[in-house]
Amino acid sequence: MDAATTRITPPPPAARWLGRVFHRVLDRIDAGLREGAIDAQLPDGTRRLLGGHAAGPLTIVRVVRWRALWRLVSGGSIGWYEAWEAGDWTSPDEVPIFDLFMRNRAALGDVARAKASAKLAARLLHRLRRNDRAGAKRNIAAHYDLGNDFYREWLDPTLTYSSALFTDPHQPLAAAQQAKLDAILRRTGARAGERVLEIGCGWGSFAATAAAAGVGVHALTLSTEQRDHVLARGLPDVTVGLTDYRDVQGTFDAVASIEMVEAVGPEYWSAYLATIARVLKPGGRAALQLITIADDVWDAYAGGVDFIQRYVFPGGSLISERRFRAIAQRHGLSWQDALSFGEDYAETLRQWRDRFDAAVAQGRLPSRFDARFQRLWRYYLMYCEGGFRGGGIDVMQVTLVRE
Repeated sequence: MDAATTRITPPPPAARWLGRVFHRVLDRIDAGLREGAIDAQLPDGTRRLLGGHAAGPLTIVRVVRWRALWRLVSGGSIGWYEAWEAGDWTSPDEVPIFDLFMRNRAALGDVARAKASAKLAARLLHRLRRNDRAGAKRNIAAHYDLGNDFYREWLDPTLTYSSALFTDPHQPLAAAQQAKLDAILRRTGARAGERVLEIGCGWGSFAATAAAAGVGVHALTLSTEQRDHVLARGLPDVTVGLTDYRDVQGTFDAVASIEMVEAVGPEYWSAYLATIARVLKPGGRAALQLITIADDVWDAYAGGVDFIQRYVFPGGSLISERRFRAIAQRHGLSWQDALSFGEDYAETLRQWRDRFDAAVAQGRLPSRFDARFQRLWRYYLMYCEGGFRGGGIDVMQVTLVRE
């Protein structure tokens, strides 16, 4: 299907010149959409079909002000969010637009990436949020210490804030989360009476799974809210330390770490993996779950700051599997039995968003979170879901064995 332009109403004279400029931007987007399409309703009264060259998601986007496109081309994902929050663009379903940008990332090139001046300012701010010991504690608190009363209203009853592993398309979320936790425990190879170090324990769902199997756990977190919740569970043979992973002492039969390395940052990957190698007994196994980003966009991603890093998770970074694996091997950790399941994360996020929307509609979120915060988090959940559906980000479990 060829791109088409359909006149709806005559454009105001003052908008003609501006419209011509931004239609050139739309031409670049049209050329870069090799899969899927955007039905774009524009401020000058025109309507354009962008893409449509091959099968893929179809999304409707109403550009209320041309400023939305300026924010997109100058500020990338940060600018696109700020335009959405300002009402410069709307859509009846935002997930497919994020899916489209991700699955067409190579052909779109830099059209939706921040330009040099915006990128420099964002990088300087991001640099101030680096994950040294003091910074890591601040960054974790900014995200996880929003409050247990916040997270429990929209996570499943296990309070597990990471991708589920669906063994059946109709499996309830809590059951799929338990399947993920069981899979991680199996990867550790830990038996009853042995002890596992968990780096980044969340609210204790893995510790509870291990304890039920007679496996002891020493859990690490930098979140006081999470620490207090795990302690209150009273799990047998489970201890909790408000401890930076770099400072942990002792030797363990196995290590588990579920979506914690994203809070480490690339400059500390070596320290994180060195810790795992140091605390594991010879032949010991570490079971990791981590979120990766495609290597074909790693350089652009690592050289900039995206919407999540700016507004949701300061100091965070997705993982380059190739680079991370090479560092693991340098530390004597053999990379084994990797399993990717990105579509399961997309479904997890969809169900989280449904639960979040219900909590908002029913007024169950704590009153300290205003409407702007609620919109931000809804956008965050949609942004992540679209990224997984578009294939540029993925989630995997992998086993590292100390040689």
